[in-house]
Formats: sequence, C-alpha cells, structure tokens
Amino acid sequence: MTAPHDLPEFGAHLGADPIATAEAHGFGIVQTFLGDPQAWKGHAVPHPDGAEGFRAEADAAGIGVFVHAPYVVNVATTNNRIRIPSRQILAKQVRLATEIGARGVIVHGGHLGAKDDPEVGFDNWRKAVEGLDLTVPILIENTAGGTNAMARHLERIARLWEAVQSAPGAENVGFCLDTCHAHAGGLDLATVVDDLRAITGRIDLVHLNDSRDAADSGADRHEMLGQGQIDPDALAAIARTAGAPVILETSDAIPHAEQIAWLLERRR
Repeated sequence: MTAPHDLPEFGAHLGADPIATAEAHGFGIVQTFLGDPQAWKGHAVPHPDGAEGFRAEADAAGIGVFVHAPYVVNVATTNNRIRIPSRQILAKQVRLATEIGARGVIVHGGHLGAKDDPEVGFDNWRKAVEGLDLTVPILIENTAGGTNAMARHLERIARLWEAVQSAPGAENVGFCLDTCHAHAGGLDLATVVDDLRAITGRIDLVHLNDSRDAADSGADRHEMLGQGQIDPDALAAIARTAGAPVILETSDAIPHAEQIAWLLERRR
C-alpha cells in the first residue's frame, strides 16, 4: 500500500509485526511495545530472531523505531513496591531499545498519592535518571489525568523538567507531547507547543491523537483524527509547528494512512 504523503516522519503505534506493517503503509517511523504494556514481567523483543532480527528488519526497511515503556511504570511514586520495579523495567526497556536500534523510549510522567508531596516525586524522577544508563534517550510524556500527576499541568512539567535536568545524563532526556493528554489535561492547544518549548527547549516526538472526551476532563481516551472533540485546526497546527516526528496512537478503523492524509490536507 502506498502512503498518501511523502513525509517520512509520520507513523503509528503498531502491535504485531510492526516493521512489516509500517513498511506496507509507507511509514517512515513506527512505535511499539516490547512486551505486555500492563505487565511487570516478561518484556522482550517481539521478533522470532530476537533483537538482532528486529534491528536488521527495521534497518532494511529504513524505518525508525520508538519504544513505548509499559504503562505500569511510575518512577515518581513514593510506593517502593512500584517505584523500584518501575526503575528496573525502564532500565530494561532502554537496554532492549538500544539492542534494536530504537530512537527513544517514551515513558509517562507518573503520579503520586493524593496526599503525597509532589517534590518527592520530582526528586524520584531525578534519582531515576541518575540511575539509568541512557544509551538511547528517554522521552517523558505529558499525561491526561490525576490530581497529583507529575506531567499534567505546565507548572508540574516545569518542576519535573527542572529536577530531571539536574541529574547526570539529562542531555539524553527529551519530551513527548501527546495531544489527547494535553486536551484532556486542560492545556491550551493553541499555545501548547510554545508553552512546552519555553519549559523544555524541545519537543522530540508528538503523539497526535484526537480525544473522545471534553477539554480538562482528565480522561485518557484516544480517538481517531477528526472523530473526537479536538479542533482539527489545532491538531494540524501542532503537527506543523512542533518540528518533531508524529506518531498516531489511534484505532485503525479508519486506516492510519487515511487519518494522516486527513491531517496533511489541514497542515498546508
């Protein structure tokens, strides 16, 4: 299948056989999981020939790969039973991503209990970065909900970024902007690219998703482009101005290539 665009930095999150599927759709990049995103154990490269085979296939196809860390990871939490294995999982994800030649590992900002001091969470993030061997970058992603989230509101993102930047290895920490999360988290999509750049100095990846729910709902429910409650012009503007690769994390009930074509009609 030929892609309806000639921009190599568009792609989608894909599960089974991600490289072959991305190549068939003409995508220049792909995002995938290395194992069950809801599991604490068993993470591995999903390829019959392991990491070496995955990397060879991606290289042959000329497709850049991003890895999304499991959703269970929360390095900010004060709960040792979650924080310690979260660090271990993230370290393993970085190692596996390095083995397959990935361009980065995306990880959610995490959250604390309602009564916890957010400063502890920010410092836990600093410690996590300090303890990682970042042979590939990690990209911290803004999140949609939670009253004590590390990366929902701009002031929290700013404090998180300040803490992370004080850690050795901070040069290998980037930022991933998720449009559904930003919308649901109450951020202004008209200014979010400039707002985040003012804090982080960078946007390394965009998760371009519409939202099933209203602005500031706190609901992390992705929708296909053009089918949700986000202004189409706002989505197009973010894709145009962020200056970063774009990954769709949406259903393919409308094929991803068609959703990208819809977007490109509005990016002009």
